[in-house]
Amino acid sequence: MFRRTFWFTAGAAAGVWATTKVNRKIKQLTPESLAAQAADKAIVAGHKLKDFALDVREGMVRREAELGEALGLEAPADPELPGRRGLAVEAAEPETHPAPATYRKLPSHSYNRNEDH
Repeated sequence: MFRRTFWFTAGAAAGVWATTKVNRKIKQLTPESLAAQAADKAIVAGHKLKDFALDVREGMVRREAELGEALGLEAPADPELPGRRGLAVEAAEPETHPAPATYRKLPSHSYNRNEDH
């Protein structure tokens, strides 16, 4: 008699445990829960990406300063050297009256294979 009671109780406990476990998993797999989990993971990934970008930027600034010191870019300018040069090409003077518009004729046959036919 005690043996049957023990196994009945053990079976009932296992059934309750399994039912609870299945119900939790079903609640985790609802669309709302999946969306919330994805949003949380996206936020965490965004924070990690921001931290990485800040670390890269800090490293760039540090390396740029090291290179500037090594190349002497931070040193004051030598007064005997010439100043900065101007632009190599100067802008053309605008015309007082615009020339008449000329239109190009499109070719009758195009060799562009990506063009719609």
